Amino acid sequence: MSRRIAILPDAVADQIAAGEVVERPASVVKELVENALDAGARHVRVSIENGGKTLIQVSDDGGGMGRDDAVLALDRHATSKLRSVADLVGVATFGFRGEALPAIASVARFELATSDGEVGTALTVTGGRLDHVADAVRQRGTTITVRSLFFNTPARRKFLRSAASETRAAHDILATLALAHPEVGFELETDATRRLTVAPDQEPEERLAAVWGRQLAGTLVPVSYAAGAFRVAGYVQRPGDAQPTGRRTQLFVNGRPFKDPFLVRAAEAGYRSAIHPGDRPSVYLRIEAAPADVDVNVHPAKLEVRFRDRIGVERVVEESVRHALGALLAAAPVGDWRPLPVGSGSGAAAFAEGAMDQLFAPADGAVPTSADQAPPHGFEAPLVQMFDTYIVYEAPDGIVIVDQHSAHERVLYETVMAQLTGGDAPAQRLLLPLTLELTDEELDAVERHGDELRRIGFEAEAFGGRAVVVHAVPSPHPRFDAGACFRELVADLARGRFGGWANRLERFAASYACHAAVKAGDRLEQREMRHLLLRLFASDLAPHDVHGRATIVQLPREELERRFGRR
Repeated sequence: MSRRIAILPDAVADQIAAGEVVERPASVVKELVENALDAGARHVRVSIENGGKTLIQVSDDGGGMGRDDAVLALDRHATSKLRSVADLVGVATFGFRGEALPAIASVARFELATSDGEVGTALTVTGGRLDHVADAVRQRGTTITVRSLFFNTPARRKFLRSAASETRAAHDILATLALAHPEVGFELETDATRRLTVAPDQEPEERLAAVWGRQLAGTLVPVSYAAGAFRVAGYVQRPGDAQPTGRRTQLFVNGRPFKDPFLVRAAEAGYRSAIHPGDRPSVYLRIEAAPADVDVNVHPAKLEVRFRDRIGVERVVEESVRHALGALLAAAPVGDWRPLPVGSGSGAAAFAEGAMDQLFAPADGAVPTSADQAPPHGFEAPLVQMFDTYIVYEAPDGIVIVDQHSAHERVLYETVMAQLTGGDAPAQRLLLPLTLELTDEELDAVERHGDELRRIGFEAEAFGGRAVVVHAVPSPHPRFDAGACFRELVADLARGRFGGWANRLERFAASYACHAAVKAGDRLEQREMRHLLLRLFASDLAPHDVHGRATIVQLPREELERRFGRR
């Protein structure tokens, strides 16, 4: 009886491995550049032609290899990065499977020139067959040239995309690795055109501006947060600058880029009530965790990782974004973007902290514990109301401008959310109840959402026909028009504006806050302005209102002096 089970020939096994590791030219770029980084390269140069279908060349100044290692590196599962099973826990290098070079060489015309500082080695491989090995003259480092990718697997070559698409994919791969390693210089040349050049030893914010562009970088605020077993650093986009399309997201764990839609969603949750639905902010976050708590060996191309504490890392990412957006640094700036200062003791961070200390510490030394308990006056800095809309004051190193409507909207939103999820709001009973005529749809909305209306302070009951009587109303400020606010809120409910939102209560609170807040054009007394600012800075996301607009704009003294020619 003939055998039906057979061991695959090496050539077939290599091509199967190539299918897992080498999907397209960008995959080759990724594997070769990661090997260069693991070899300690300080500068990596990549050149491609025809989207990588014709040529991919990667040169580095890393450690290089001797002849024996260069030949052995073409065998499957050959690696310098692992020695035992224990090394698989918390892998600290990019390449560890030992399949990249033989997989690439099995489906291309492959050339390698390398030197570890002694006599160099050059070898050529065609379709997985070693053709030639010889001495070579080369400085320390490695150059790998891949020609005619998939020349011996035409079915796979047929599924490659256009040269422009493959070029973009290769550019994205190199840009990601450049963001992960600001200490390394990178060059990308496509069809004799320089597409990317970044110098080594850049600060992370300088590298981000070089790769993502200064315009996008100017909309980002720094993140620095630690809790439990995780630390998160990086940058997130100001809510007012987020757009429905064109966003960029980049995640790293212990320096390794990876993809995780759930962590991106957790970062977006940190924008709660500070961004318009449908807008998608750009996110650049570096997560640090104990190596033993992260499994990076779960995907052939190392695009995914697995966390031991999945819930914990999602919670810390969400909290880190909310913490960053709540700082004064997240306020919209005036002037061009400049590299952000590094470290928590930086000038900008000190400016934010100094402003809080100087302006928002109560005169008697007490610290307000919530927006509701904030004292009516607590700092001596002069306040100026401009155009009956903006509150302006001098901070330690600049001028701060607050939109009174947006600020009050933020304060009311957070107060109402606490009421909707906890106790009822204090209501003011009316000596003369309001009688309002509503439409049939609005009457239904009052009945269906009576509990939410009661929790924010409205007590209403049917009066016959299409009329309702309002017996009690909230009192957020002396100029509050209870009747107009009730009508607008009920109209929003009747139109079903909240039905499609992920969190209906948040949208309900946002709508009420918008209608109930003081308006642009309302003149405020000094005591009212101080009280509003104290409550604003006691809120979680002070620099943004519920629509993603800025509540605070900063004009740094440096920018003021630059515009007047003093710098």
